[in-house]
Amino acid sequence: MTTAGRTFRDLLRTEPYVFTGGVYSPLDAQIAERVGLKAIYLSGYSVALANGWPDMGFLTQTEVARTAHMVASAVSLPVIADADDGYGNALSTIRTVQEFVKTGVAGIHIEDQRFPKRCGHIAGKTILDLEEATGKFRAAVDTRDRLAPDFVVIARTDAYGAVGGSLEEAIRRGRAYADAGVDLVWSEFSNATREPAVAFAQAMRESHPDLPLAFNYSSSFRWSSDPAPFTFRELGDLGYRFIFITLFAAHAGTFAVWNAMEELVRDQEQAQWRLEKTKAGHPTESHHVMARVAHFQELERKYIPGTEERIRGSAGFDDHRMH
Repeated sequence: MTTAGRTFRDLLRTEPYVFTGGVYSPLDAQIAERVGLKAIYLSGYSVALANGWPDMGFLTQTEVARTAHMVASAVSLPVIADADDGYGNALSTIRTVQEFVKTGVAGIHIEDQRFPKRCGHIAGKTILDLEEATGKFRAAVDTRDRLAPDFVVIARTDAYGAVGGSLEEAIRRGRAYADAGVDLVWSEFSNATREPAVAFAQAMRESHPDLPLAFNYSSSFRWSSDPAPFTFRELGDLGYRFIFITLFAAHAGTFAVWNAMEELVRDQEQAQWRLEKTKAGHPTESHHVMARVAHFQELERKYIPGTEERIRGSAGFDDHRMH
């Protein structure tokens, strides 16, 4: 049986680049799959935000792993999950890899920040010394090799924008983590300018020409106002084979919900009437369809005696009668 990790690795091998938008729930992941994306990214910031917290190290490993399991179980696409800083030292990272392997995700990324970690675009980041950070990645790789060889381990360095950081240090760490055996390397950048991303990719290509890189097309930046924003194709050509917009679903969702709730406050029942008309004919029009009720009704018909009679004899949604 092909594993999720193998599927993701095959995508990296056969696609010029793999791109996706970050999600935070099984429903968002299912929507991403339905519209045609080829991989899922479970965003740590988005999961924290969905639970009412900033991405500053408040969520625990078990909380994030549980969400990862729910997302991976809801789709057939490979899922890459944010595993923050491994939730502790190298030994904690061993357990983190063990637990995320169980979730069914294709892989995880781990960063080299000191606890409490934070989003790479929130000020105040500090990083581990290189020796300790490399030890965590070696622990992750060894655990992966022992439990699930196809499982993908991505090393993220925050050295570029951390206290005392620099591009040179990000390159040094990227090379060290690659030597430790990780599958992809990701350098977090502080803005949308081209130069650091190009220089990092070129340096990594010189030392590790076959190593795919990961790129955060960060929702913290205003790409549309940049005079020459990266395209995904350009990033792919540089070696950034996995490209993700970290908070894409969260930005889309919070924007839509905020506007709708404001209309509800202002217009009361008319806000619901307007929403119904706006969604008419859209794939998301019916919450029953989005929840795949018809699929599970078919399973009921297959396995539970008397289902057809109950469905026909009661009012409510049935894919053959009501949408």
